[in-house]
Amino acid sequence: MVKLRCNLLIGFALALLASVATADTQRWSPEKANAWYANQRWLVGSNYIPADAINQLEMWQADTFNPAQINMELGWATAAGMNTMRVFLHDKLWEQDAEGFRKRIDEFLTISAHHGIKPLFVFFDSCWDPNPKLGPQHPPIPGVHNSGWVQSPGTAGLADAANYPKLKLYVQGVVRAFANDNRILGWDIWNEPDNGKSAEQLAQVTTLLPQAFAWAREADPSQPLTSGVWHNEDWSAAKLNPVEKIQIEQSDIITFHVYDWPEVLESRIKQLQPYGRPIVVTEYLARGAGSTFDTSLPIAVKYHVGMINWGFADGKTQTRFPWDSWQKPYTGNGPTVWHHDVFHADGRPYRQAEIDQLRALTDAAQKSFNKARSKK
Repeated sequence: MVKLRCNLLIGFALALLASVATADTQRWSPEKANAWYANQRWLVGSNYIPADAINQLEMWQADTFNPAQINMELGWATAAGMNTMRVFLHDKLWEQDAEGFRKRIDEFLTISAHHGIKPLFVFFDSCWDPNPKLGPQHPPIPGVHNSGWVQSPGTAGLADAANYPKLKLYVQGVVRAFANDNRILGWDIWNEPDNGKSAEQLAQVTTLLPQAFAWAREADPSQPLTSGVWHNEDWSAAKLNPVEKIQIEQSDIITFHVYDWPEVLESRIKQLQPYGRPIVVTEYLARGAGSTFDTSLPIAVKYHVGMINWGFADGKTQTRFPWDSWQKPYTGNGPTVWHHDVFHADGRPYRQAEIDQLRALTDAAQKSFNKARSKK
């Protein structure tokens, strides 16, 4: 009887330990996610790449990584009131030189922390060139929006299931290196995973996306995971497509993209509120399409939604040019209104009134945040 009781106690203890281990790798509860969000300042920033880099590879490769440029530009961001940046990584960088890549991420985080900025890192991306290649990147195509951006893992890497263990090593290697690093805001698993995909590729994405979430969770990060929904007109639970369903059901915090009029932004926020989780816009600002600082930021303040616009400083990505530049490059005069981006390459604001608005709103939000914390 004593032996049986002992065995039962051991079994119970092992089961309890197993349940704790499982809990640590589960999606955050809404309560945990909202408690985390309550400890963040109002999140405002840009999708960031230095002006001297055309894509993720050029930003991070050893030969072209430029800490001085990054330090200068993040100084502009802090002066404008920004406190976060969404920053893209790439699987080929880890495969090429895992330790060097980790050290450069750490250096980037040191610079970011110096400026009071917590980045949201992105692992995978389905946008633009499906055939990424390491080494020197081609120069920008004159007058064309984002002419050198590259996908991760790319068409070949996505199609080859034998490549997935390498992708797992990449995700878990990065997360484990920084799992308890409070300089990081969170992990964006995949940018627009179903963008431009064939039916066969959609099936591959639908297989890989939940695995990528699971890999990150197994590394036990202290920061939240997310992947932002970005298209279709209704994100209520009954209307989600298979990829959106994975994104919403796996994300600790809800993120989305909106390049549209302010009333569309507000309607999207209302669609996502029933999920009961913090909400952050991880792409907006297409001035010619009706998405501006002037109209979007007051709505974000009203609903306490974080806002990360596309484009920081005018540079090699050329995202001041609108999307129609793919069909008709702006090789003569530039666009009447900049599409994305906040600063000229020399640090001058594109429009000073935008910077003044950002500064005023973030200052007010910081005062409210400080007041709330002082009452705890």
